Amino acid sequence: MKIFVGRRHEQAEFRELLLKRNSSLVTCHGRRRIGKSRFIRECAKQADAFFEFSGLPPRPGLTSKQQLASFAEQLCQQSRAPRLLLENWLTAFQLLASQLPAKGTVVILFDEISWMGIGEPDFAGYIKQAWDDLFSRRERTVVVLCGSVSSWLEQNILNNTGFVGRCSWQFHLGPLELSECQQFWGRSAARISTTEKLRLLAITGGVPRYLEELDPGKTAEQNIARLCFHPSGMLFNEFDSIFSDIFHRRATSYREIVRALVDGAKGVDEISRQIGRVRGGSLSLALTELVSAGFLSKDVSPKLFGSLTTSRNSPSRQLHYRLADNYLRFYLKYVEPYRDQIAKGRFRTTSLESLDQWDAVMGLQFENLVLGNVDVILEELQIPRHTVTYAGPYRQNATQRQKGCQIDLLIRTRRSVYLCEIKFKRRIEASVIHEIDQKIEALKLPQRQSIRTVLIYDGEMSPMIEEDQVIDFLLPASRLFMKRA
Repeated sequence: MKIFVGRRHEQAEFRELLLKRNSSLVTCHGRRRIGKSRFIRECAKQADAFFEFSGLPPRPGLTSKQQLASFAEQLCQQSRAPRLLLENWLTAFQLLASQLPAKGTVVILFDEISWMGIGEPDFAGYIKQAWDDLFSRRERTVVVLCGSVSSWLEQNILNNTGFVGRCSWQFHLGPLELSECQQFWGRSAARISTTEKLRLLAITGGVPRYLEELDPGKTAEQNIARLCFHPSGMLFNEFDSIFSDIFHRRATSYREIVRALVDGAKGVDEISRQIGRVRGGSLSLALTELVSAGFLSKDVSPKLFGSLTTSRNSPSRQLHYRLADNYLRFYLKYVEPYRDQIAKGRFRTTSLESLDQWDAVMGLQFENLVLGNVDVILEELQIPRHTVTYAGPYRQNATQRQKGCQIDLLIRTRRSVYLCEIKFKRRIEASVIHEIDQKIEALKLPQRQSIRTVLIYDGEMSPMIEEDQVIDFLLPASRLFMKRA
């Protein structure tokens, strides 16, 4: 089995649960391929017994009886339970409870919990009854409900009045930090340049399953070509399956929403017009689920001039959704348009670096990668997390009273605004100073608030940038790979 990477803080939290005398009901959610099941398995190594069950992937005609039959088979393989025809989920859970050891710490994982409940409208009720009557009464038992669709967990477990006070902990697994990602290069990591690592991570993000496919002996472009531009490549075929697995019958409409955001962030009205769907219930639900799944980010740009306590519902706060997932963004923008040609094998001998705008492509993907690692930026700038009132991209529309501007990353605290410019180029010219000055001029800030400038970059920097000392913080991308405490 491949080495387990990262999740130190989450593992420490799980150890605390294993040390408790009484039982714990916990949830674990995150993007598909993010390593939820692997994380629980790793934590369960410290338990005396571990049981794992996963629902059957959705398909037309799939029934609750088939899910129960699969559960019975999985239980039979992990215990001495006979193969029985289970009538309902309560019977299934009772059979499982009868197979737990009399003593010791036990971890039970119900993976892809929303799949297990297909065809059974009362599935959440059966889970509650099993927890109350069976699992909670056994000491040192940790029951984990795991899923890629956090909205299912929220609706059926976390926000369900029947589960109030029952859930001990909620684990959300996001992409790995950059310092953790480089472990996938193994012993070669020290010999691989920051620039090359970033080119690959700009496509995969910190998704462990994608990074497991990395071949350290090949260049970033060779790995990307093999994974994305080959008919058998994992990331060439990933897009359709990931939506079908998570969203089932809603997959087609959810893909439309994601495609609408490939060229940049948009407000709800803009998305509604582009995909031809009325703003309201179903669209709002879709956006919420896509955010919960880790594919989109919901950015509410702050009102920079005026009260710091502007209401969240104020029209002065601009709500935008952006495509936050690096893989989806790259696939839709740079792979899908060539899908037919790739399927015919026409890219097998094509050098990606020779493609039009390849360097610009990497620049945009790097920007998205940085936005996914804001906590590391805050640490480098020595900004305490609790002082931050906003951290994300910022777009200011032009009006008669103000100029328009777009800021790659704006960090706002109660006393300061940090304007961060993100650059990924072979050479970064001194003209970046003028770009930053123009954005500062466009911003409208209260007199009591300071503005500081940050350049987050990878590439050869013009000596004039350092000599002018106009930019307050010069943050090379190599710093983002430093190990954190």
